[in-house]
Amino acid sequence: MKSLYLSAAVLALAAGAAAAQDLKFAPGEDARFNWASYEALKSMDLKGQKLTVLGPWLSADKDLVESVIAYFEAATGVEVDYAGSDSFEQQIVIDAEAGSPPDVAVFPQPGLAADLAKKGHLKPLADGTEQWIKDNYAAGDSWAAYGNYTGPDGQAHQYAFPYKADVKSLVWYVPENFEDAGYEVPTSMEDLKALTEQIVADGGTPWCIGLGSGGATGWPATDWVEDMMLRLNTPEDYDAWVKNDLAFDDPKVVAAIDEFGWFARNDAFVAGGAGAVASTDFRDSPKGLFASPPQCYMHRQASFIPSFFPEGTVIGQDADFFYFPAYAGKDLGQPVLGAGTMFAKLTENPAADAFITFLESPIAHEIWMAQTGFVTPYKAVNSEVYGDETLKKMGAILLNATTFRFDGSDLMPGAIGAGAFWTGIVDYAGGKPADDVAKSIQATWDTLK
Repeated sequence: MKSLYLSAAVLALAAGAAAAQDLKFAPGEDARFNWASYEALKSMDLKGQKLTVLGPWLSADKDLVESVIAYFEAATGVEVDYAGSDSFEQQIVIDAEAGSPPDVAVFPQPGLAADLAKKGHLKPLADGTEQWIKDNYAAGDSWAAYGNYTGPDGQAHQYAFPYKADVKSLVWYVPENFEDAGYEVPTSMEDLKALTEQIVADGGTPWCIGLGSGGATGWPATDWVEDMMLRLNTPEDYDAWVKNDLAFDDPKVVAAIDEFGWFARNDAFVAGGAGAVASTDFRDSPKGLFASPPQCYMHRQASFIPSFFPEGTVIGQDADFFYFPAYAGKDLGQPVLGAGTMFAKLTENPAADAFITFLESPIAHEIWMAQTGFVTPYKAVNSEVYGDETLKKMGAILLNATTFRFDGSDLMPGAIGAGAFWTGIVDYAGGKPADDVAKSIQATWDTLK
């Protein structure tokens, strides 16, 4: 009998050791991590329970999210089945309407989540979640709003929890080029415009801008306009614009388009001249940064663009970035344009509630932070955990944000955000007046009502 107990104990120890081996970072070993938040999760004893999660992450991203989920499993005893889909947007609607949804879904943007909430397919998150987000995330009101939808009862509820962000308000440059020319990184839009003019005065070309993207040509310019909307107007104006409560041909929107034009429609400001902007492929556009002598000094693009830099480029050394700055002379804070994923419940499985509680723990963020491709606006995390300086710097931009807004074109109806806005802004880059472009886009929106 004694040997039987010993065998059971050995098996239990072995199982515990196996579980520990499955964890990317051994609990308690690296003092940078908030292990107290991991230990606190153990009070949720849910051994034997199962949880299904459907999301958009595949291959390497699937491995990364599963490395985070493993800590939830180890702490609570819940067995999680994560499935990734490259047709997530279609799959989640099919599953929800068929009455066989996952317990939790990871939405790449809030529009689809809001639609499903209105139809009654999402379950409200626990009381206090909305306030938790507002209190614990930088620009917390912005983040909470992106998970706050109208339910079938006509009332607003917190249906989704934001986790994992992407930053778009970035300007890329080659530090060596700046150093050689004696240029400083600008910290205001006024400084950025002055630097643009200084580079021309010195005989250089300040910007590389390319809008080409096959059938999606034009989308890089929509990001410029969205960033300008946030730097000229209030966040409330931005929200009204993406819903067309503020008309596309309103003077506030026309001014934002022309602000993009200040950079993109001046032959002296853009590599190849203004006429090359629409025809230059966005993937080729940043290459001018690395030419010798430089064909341009700056390139505004989101955090993914290093994938198209020359092979072997080391971020932080060969290339770097700075925050696309706000106007010092306007009282609009530090707005950041970007994207993020939202976790929502589709069932009343208690393990789903526990999983959202897990996402409120610093450890749920720090495990992914310490690897790759993850930044967070969560103020309680240790920024020293970030896997590299690039992520740490992007994380700092998020933490310094006073306003965060999702890509506006992604929030607009497809006929606008992936249609008339793209084609209209290409026409604008080609010389069509901003007012005419804005009127044309508004006319298309009017047909959708």
